Amino acid sequence: MSRKLPALTAESQRFWQGGAERRLFIHRCQPCQRFFHPPAPVCPHCLSEEVAATAVSGRGQVATFTINHQAWTPQLDLPYVIAIIELDEQPGLRLVSNVINCEPAKVRIGMRVEVEFLQQEDIWLPLFVEERS
Repeated sequence: MSRKLPALTAESQRFWQGGAERRLFIHRCQPCQRFFHPPAPVCPHCLSEEVAATAVSGRGQVATFTINHQAWTPQLDLPYVIAIIELDEQPGLRLVSNVINCEPAKVRIGMRVEVEFLQQEDIWLPLFVEERS
């Protein structure tokens, strides 16, 4: 499936290119130790500028999801799952992604997932698959 790619910024580069190392990077504030997403130059919790992309486990659970049946572009394979994934590192640390390699009807809230990367050009998109035991 061909996807529209994000523009790289100084803040987002590690997030979008960490997949080259097979690692998911999320911004973390040094003073308050909170993770946050999307990447930004300032911590949204304590307003510190001491933030940096930090590798996380890439494991989490489906917080909520929807199954898309609309072909918005001819390149999209239908149906596909759009999900909000809550990462294990911190309650409330969430990102929007897709659950792949799983029948959409089998996806459920609370399903354990782990990151898998799809490379397109110089971007590694963090997608999620059902967690392997």
